[in-house]
Amino acid sequence: MLVKTYTSSVFGITATTITIEVNLGIGVNFFMVGLPDNAVKESQQRIRASFKNNDFKFPGKEITVNLAPADIRKEGSVYDLPIAIGILAVSEQVQTTLLKEYILIGELSLDGSIQVTRGVLPIALQAKKEGYKGIIIPFENCEEASVVVGIEVRGAHNLKEVVSFLDGTGPLFLADFDEKKHFSASASLDDADFKDVKGQMNIKRAFEIAASGGHNIILIGPPGSGKSMLAKRLSSILPPMTMEESLETTKIHSVAGKLKMKSGLITQRPFRKPHHTISDVALVGGGSFPQPGEISLAHNGVLFLDELPEYKRTVLEVMRQPLEDRYVTISRAKFTVDYPTSFMLVAAMNPCPCGYFNHPEKECVCGPGVVQRYLNKISGPLLDRIDLHVEVSPVSFDELSGEASSEDSQTIRHRVVNARKIQGTRYKESLSTHCNAQMSKSEFDLFCKTDLSGQKIIKLAMEKLGLSARAYDRILKVARTIADLEGNEKIEVQHVAEAIQFRSLDRSNWTSAC
Repeated sequence: MLVKTYTSSVFGITATTITIEVNLGIGVNFFMVGLPDNAVKESQQRIRASFKNNDFKFPGKEITVNLAPADIRKEGSVYDLPIAIGILAVSEQVQTTLLKEYILIGELSLDGSIQVTRGVLPIALQAKKEGYKGIIIPFENCEEASVVVGIEVRGAHNLKEVVSFLDGTGPLFLADFDEKKHFSASASLDDADFKDVKGQMNIKRAFEIAASGGHNIILIGPPGSGKSMLAKRLSSILPPMTMEESLETTKIHSVAGKLKMKSGLITQRPFRKPHHTISDVALVGGGSFPQPGEISLAHNGVLFLDELPEYKRTVLEVMRQPLEDRYVTISRAKFTVDYPTSFMLVAAMNPCPCGYFNHPEKECVCGPGVVQRYLNKISGPLLDRIDLHVEVSPVSFDELSGEASSEDSQTIRHRVVNARKIQGTRYKESLSTHCNAQMSKSEFDLFCKTDLSGQKIIKLAMEKLGLSARAYDRILKVARTIADLEGNEKIEVQHVAEAIQFRSLDRSNWTSAC
């Protein structure tokens, strides 16, 4: 007798449906084929124990389990539930009527309870795409999978509940998605607010521009000048996430196992802050069975690299392609996976090892050539991909102790959202461009034209600063964002001039003392 059940396996951030065929034969052996790894092979012992502890009978015959397609390696323990149901069905201990309508996911404990798993959201999306009626998953994952509308999401605590549901003798929890509940939490801003920042008006302006156009930004300043504090407040002025962005981000975090217990949709933009000792693989993703790295976990959000020169050179260089293409490709011998990496890079650094080069009051104690070697830890190609270079000066005592009120994040966010709406209208025909920083070459040529005065000033800047062609593009993209903030359709000379001011590391005074 042959019975088929259906499950799913996640590769990258997409799921592939796996058919589990269970056949009874003559003998007492147990065979599992279809490229199972050790965790899948060990399911036999878990299933045997769960059957015994729940009064089910493990067939005393030869059992052959085939995981199709057989050329895809099966990893993890989520195949326990569909294999167990297949064995029960082939031995006529559960009805087979509903098996073809549901995807089954779950790891079994020895007592028959079903453990929480990762990657449930892409599995639910794929099940809906392929026309399944529903999915049966661990109860703790229901909140996450319920965001997929148009498919039944059934949550089970243990094996007995699943068997009762398939036999029609008992109910199984049906999850329901409440969009208002999920997005109402993101309506209020974070505790970190720009109103708490004293002074630093030029830095706030730079962050407003960066948030409006999705631009990368680097902060250079002495210790204690507020670089990290300012960076943490960037998320509070970014536009709210759309439903599409939330789904994309949640899929990545689901695959990586980073979703909080019983959490559903991610509605707050990610803010990732990896330590400077991070490895190449941890940053971009990888491993024998590739998992998303920090740059993918920051998708649709912010990646903050504090003390940038302290990161290993190789770690920084592997970011160059993902920054440009907004995805990273991880290749292995038998397969390749792509992870999206559309994030805003925010970096912070001291100007030199002692931290006081170019300081208005304290003297730098670094020796000859030290500043140059310190800055050279960051390659020119990487700096070219950062649109805004901003010098952060220490805040004076008068500004710190003053009673002057600062603009709050809500006010700044309102201007950012308006600028993003202009860009949304501009790029409505494009599938890949959503903000100015993402412009393609053809879009750049169409939307980043400036008048003769603007051309003259940018030509002068390129000649004096020795800017690359990429830096030229970045300056005009930033100028386009500044014009959008002012509601101007054309890029004017003052917009170009302000954009050029945000190229601090291109200026010669940074290395004049070396």
